[in-house]
Amino acid sequence: KTFAADEYRAFVGDISDESFVKNSVAAISKIGHIDLLINNAGQPSFKVPTAYEAADVDKCLKGLKGMVLWSVETLKADGEQNLKIANVMSTAATRGNPNESVYCATKWGEKGYTKSLQAAYKGTSVKIVGVYPGGIDTPFYRDSHDYVSEEKQHTFMRADQLAEVILFNLVNKANLTVTDIEINRNPA
Repeated sequence: KTFAADEYRAFVGDISDESFVKNSVAAISKIGHIDLLINNAGQPSFKVPTAYEAADVDKCLKGLKGMVLWSVETLKADGEQNLKIANVMSTAATRGNPNESVYCATKWGEKGYTKSLQAAYKGTSVKIVGVYPGGIDTPFYRDSHDYVSEEKQHTFMRADQLAEVILFNLVNKANLTVTDIEINRNPA
């Protein structure tokens, strides 16, 4: 769907900055109830295990912190009712990958947070969905994975197709909720 300029509003800032998150959610909730929150943030840091420094860890942890802050503020704004939160992580949250130890650790933290929210809101009108895509052909991946050949990277999933699959599972008229979605590319 294409949206007219007056049908959307962008909020640009640091997702791990608590005041930015609070102000953004407050502005959005003035427009109306927030039906769907999609947390989809990540910071690449792919190195051999002994090459990591504190700055790499801090950078990767911003995605986890942002997920927590946005979820908390949106849940509060909605009175913990009638909300679907989709936490888009990575298949890195389901296994360990070489040269991705800090990235995997952060994604496992995001998965733990997602599972805790699922347990906390089980049986309520708040639905929490964990999304675990792997191998997406985007600059995020291409620019940060110098150990994966460019030829192999172009066999990865297209972001637009991935978005369609995610939205199909999140926004539908079926009387069901998908709690976890792992999406993998077809082998080349």
